[in-house]
Amino acid sequence: MGAYFSVLFINQGGLSSVSSSSPSLGDLPESCVASIIGYLDPPEICKLGKLNRAFRGASWADFVWESKLPSNYQVLVDKILTFVPENLGKREIYSWLCTTNTLDGGTKKVWLDKSSGGLCMSISSKGLHITGIDDRRYWNHIPTDESRLADQNQEFLGHIVPNRSTDMIHTNTVGMQKHKYEVDLSTLVIVGIDGVEMECWMLMSISVPLRFRFHSIAYLQQTWWLEVDGEVEFPFPAGSYSVFFRLQLGRSSKRFGRRICNSEDIHGWDKKPVRFQLWTSDGQHARSQCTLNEPGKWFHYHIGDFNVENSNSSTKIKLSMTQIDCTHTKGGLCLDSVVIYPSKYREKLKQKGFFRC
Repeated sequence: MGAYFSVLFINQGGLSSVSSSSPSLGDLPESCVASIIGYLDPPEICKLGKLNRAFRGASWADFVWESKLPSNYQVLVDKILTFVPENLGKREIYSWLCTTNTLDGGTKKVWLDKSSGGLCMSISSKGLHITGIDDRRYWNHIPTDESRLADQNQEFLGHIVPNRSTDMIHTNTVGMQKHKYEVDLSTLVIVGIDGVEMECWMLMSISVPLRFRFHSIAYLQQTWWLEVDGEVEFPFPAGSYSVFFRLQLGRSSKRFGRRICNSEDIHGWDKKPVRFQLWTSDGQHARSQCTLNEPGKWFHYHIGDFNVENSNSSTKIKLSMTQIDCTHTKGGLCLDSVVIYPSKYREKLKQKGFFRC
């Protein structure tokens, strides 16, 4: 439906054979346009907002964006945004929540998927309790550029900033001091209420600096007893969620600019499966088990799903990963993070070949 509307609007707006006296898209009432584009996904709404003044105004309508926000968005704002400018519209709130927001000293990150508004969370390896992590004979935290958030661009969905002659801007974003961000800018002309045209930039995307990424993973050289536990308490919006451990066998590095995987420490994973479990504060329980294989590839190992009905109260989740058969050692495992996605994302992971269990 979104693609149909996009093509329809753009083609009609570009017809040169239509008489100047004929009705055009610019003649549509803004309220009518807003009612139509409210059925589209957020990125499509932002693109259509560049067609003309009516679409631009409609693309900022609060009632359009309130339907895209989670029902408990005000709770999320209070929970994860440490700094919020006054008098933000609903579109701007949506944009703030779509950026990666850091919790618990940088060990947890929360964001909304910009296309669906679904809440996602990632817990770094440093936010988990790993048995033996302090003994370097077994575990080490190693630097990497392959963490789950390392290549994730964040979008402000058309946040307007004044025109600048540089491709770098300063922005005071959520809970951060002012830093430089690499941005993709698109020129936009806005007519003020006094009739004066003002050229602005429309901020289309923004790249998160390295300091706000998970820049390390936990690497297991070898152990007899594998045990990793995690816990999170958060006001998840109502819905169904899937929880995953993001793991890889082998240690990745680059040589002459090419990615290689060192597999010399990999052993013991073919003996017994790894067991995954989760529990929630309202009594839900899920478990799965999986044999780890295919070195050199990051996979999302599915722990299980949980459901949230009351979005105004926090849901507490406990999770674990174990392989505690002490008849053999195992090693050569990279642990990046635990990720929580809306359950419909499982199909996307399967299609991309990242899903296990």
